[in-house]
Amino acid sequence: MATEQRRRNDLLTVKAFGKTANRREAGFTLMELMVVIFIIALAAGIVLPRLPEPEGARLKSSARNLASGIRFLNDQAIITKKVYRLHLELGENTTRITELSPTGDEMQPQDQFMGRRLVEEGIDIEDVSVGSRGVVNEGEVVIPFGPSGLGDGVTIHLKAGKAQFTVIAYPSGGKVTVQEGYQEVTS
Repeated sequence: MATEQRRRNDLLTVKAFGKTANRREAGFTLMELMVVIFIIALAAGIVLPRLPEPEGARLKSSARNLASGIRFLNDQAIITKKVYRLHLELGENTTRITELSPTGDEMQPQDQFMGRRLVEEGIDIEDVSVGSRGVVNEGEVVIPFGPSGLGDGVTIHLKAGKAQFTVIAYPSGGKVTVQEGYQEVTS
């Protein structure tokens, strides 16, 4: 009786996706599952190492934002014949931009672009080198932009974890470059 029951179960058919199959043929074999898992693991092994690290991407974005802000300040100072200052607070890793009034008072610029954050949170301003002042690695560094633009060359080193980027602003010309790694600039 048990053999007859087993034979009936074997002959029962399962309807799935419009096809009929014997009960033994329904589903996937262990070998098929292993092949699919292997292909997925292989694809992940190829793709995942090529994805950028979030920390590295934020660092690169901050370096580009800072370079863009320096270019913009330089151009605005030349066009408007006003004096702007870029304040870099190395301990807090923050930046702010001020405009000098005709009386010499610092005030908040009217342009919204100048109020945005140039260096993302979690990115360190490692050190700043400004022309004749040399390398500064603590406190506040103020970079002036006069009616003729940036007066001294500026090198700013940004760091996130082990990754580093260097922002280099050249005087009189408005050229600003972003380079990967810690780059020393010689005059």
